Amino acid sequence: MTPPVLETRDLVKTFGGFTATDGVSLSIAKGARHALIGPNGAGKTTLVNLLTGFLTPTSGSVLLDGADVTGLAQHKRVARGLARTFQINRLFADLTVLESVALAVAEQMGVGRRFWRPIGRHGEVLDAAARLVEDLHLADVAHRRTRDLAYGKQRLIEIALALAARPRVLLLDEPAAGVPTSESRELFAALAALPADMTILLIEHDMDLVFRFADRISVLVSGAVLLEDTPEVVAGHPLVREVYLGEAHHV
Repeated sequence: MTPPVLETRDLVKTFGGFTATDGVSLSIAKGARHALIGPNGAGKTTLVNLLTGFLTPTSGSVLLDGADVTGLAQHKRVARGLARTFQINRLFADLTVLESVALAVAEQMGVGRRFWRPIGRHGEVLDAAARLVEDLHLADVAHRRTRDLAYGKQRLIEIALALAARPRVLLLDEPAAGVPTSESRELFAALAALPADMTILLIEHDMDLVFRFADRISVLVSGAVLLEDTPEVVAGHPLVREVYLGEAHHV
């Protein structure tokens, strides 16, 4: 059996007397399209923050390609192939799409400080950036400032910035949040076209998108894993229905 590319073992995070992540053990296979779902306050973003090193666990461990990375800083996890996006996008508002992606590529190549020198010196950076822009369906807006684009396009730019790090594992924190339906379809079409050997862990509230995209789903409730299975099993599970029905009644 192929070892998991990303794994957690009994991961716990407490804030004072509040337990945000309660003994979470996940095993995510290489190339998986794995969704993490649950009601608001279930601990999903906290878990992603633990995976990426933004937060330090109270106990438990995080493994990447079988190596314990629990104590590694965020940038060192990125260097090992783990990248993420955020619920609220973090973009270079005054740069064009191509400039933004090229800057991220330059950082990955170790030439970030020299990138703004005569542009011909960094043809390999621009070539790599142009490929990412094309792959994420952004070629038609490559020379427009990011602040002037529709929100769905901005989310695609953020994914392009994460991909510039050449990750093997990509963590997406609600990529479709605030994105109109037509634009979210374009976003997920771009995600579906990513290389099959890239592992994607997705947090998303839109269940239609989740069940179309994911091949494995973990359900998080009150910081703990309620269920992990295929989309078909999760969709028919009575406790999952109860959790989401209960949330719906309180909206």
